[in-house]
Amino acid sequence: MLARVLYNVPVFGWMLKEAVTGSPTTKVIFIVNLLLIWLLAIVWFGYPAIILPALATVPVVFVLLILITMG
Repeated sequence: MLARVLYNVPVFGWMLKEAVTGSPTTKVIFIVNLLLIWLLAIVWFGYPAIILPALATVPVVFVLLILITMG
């Protein structure tokens, strides 16, 4: 259901669908495009484009550390 919603986003959905169902080259190109979009955001917005993704990953890593220590 979530994939169906994401696939309907005009440009990103098309790239995501191709990355999921396409060849390995398509997957690599998708990852390169995501990195280039992030670099463009860094150029455009500056420091917040670097720090906000890092702050967003903190809870994820924290939960993963808890799961690792419990198992």
